[in-house]
Amino acid sequence: MKDIIAIIAGEPASINSEIIAKSWKIINPNNKKKILIIGNYSIIREQLNKIAIKIPLQKINSIENFKYKKSLLVLNVPLKFDSPFKTKPNESRKYVLKCLSLAHRLCVQNKIKGFINASIDKKIFKSKYLGVTEYLAKKNAVKDNVIMLIHNNRLSTVPLTTHLPIKDVTKKIKYQLIKNKIQVLNKFYKILFKRKPKIAILGLNPHNSENQPSSIENKVIKPAVQKLKSIGINIIGPYPADTIYSNRKKFKYDVIVGMYHDQVIAPFKAIFGYDAINITLGLKYIRVSPDHGTAFDLVGLNKANPTSLISAIKFLNSVRND
Repeated sequence: MKDIIAIIAGEPASINSEIIAKSWKIINPNNKKKILIIGNYSIIREQLNKIAIKIPLQKINSIENFKYKKSLLVLNVPLKFDSPFKTKPNESRKYVLKCLSLAHRLCVQNKIKGFINASIDKKIFKSKYLGVTEYLAKKNAVKDNVIMLIHNNRLSTVPLTTHLPIKDVTKKIKYQLIKNKIQVLNKFYKILFKRKPKIAILGLNPHNSENQPSSIENKVIKPAVQKLKSIGINIIGPYPADTIYSNRKKFKYDVIVGMYHDQVIAPFKAIFGYDAINITLGLKYIRVSPDHGTAFDLVGLNKANPTSLISAIKFLNSVRND
């Protein structure tokens, strides 16, 4: 059963059912045979009926019942709801966490190849976790040694701190954090993409604090880069953040690593739009997600773009089981 790719239906009152159905229509038949949805069968069916998207759905109640019969298989997870586009917050929270836990368990039991989680509302974590990356790091007992890799075939980017308030970023940037995360990035990038990455790392401050001796760039980031170079990692920097993306074609980096979320992800999305996926590196299995949110403003309008989810499916299908 290891070839099965699970897609967690994610936030119930969102665009997720729509992009799952649109993706399933487009992907090739060989990929369709491997897809399993983890979510609530009834809400997916009713949401698709409301926006007039017709695909064959089949409900199953156990992974052992997985057998493709030209229908999209849904491993049913109970959810109470009053309408297909409105659920109670506490019910949604329990439902999404149950779906995530089930996918995690199936991966650990080696019953699925990995999973894609469609977008969720981070409020479900009630400030206990910054997002899915941190939640799964805890479940995998790997703490800070996970990486959020936003990937496009032409370039990837990594924020060292993820959904952290700006006021907390500086105190989080430490020598050991940089060293650990770059080593995880280097290791798992080679596993997934079969080559050693060329990594460019950024400074934290505008113009790298103009090379001030007391700056975090000189006191923390440069020593970490020197140490990583000495152990054979292909890393350069720190570079100023304001020019790195305009130089990407000239220097042909594989990964740009920044100090905080928007420093690297905002310009990345400006360049690549929906053509990117979010891969969590450092877990016991492969977790991917579309690189966009729940898009509550598009719910029920049949206008959501499935490009990122299609890319996530293609990527996970391409990863070898060994």
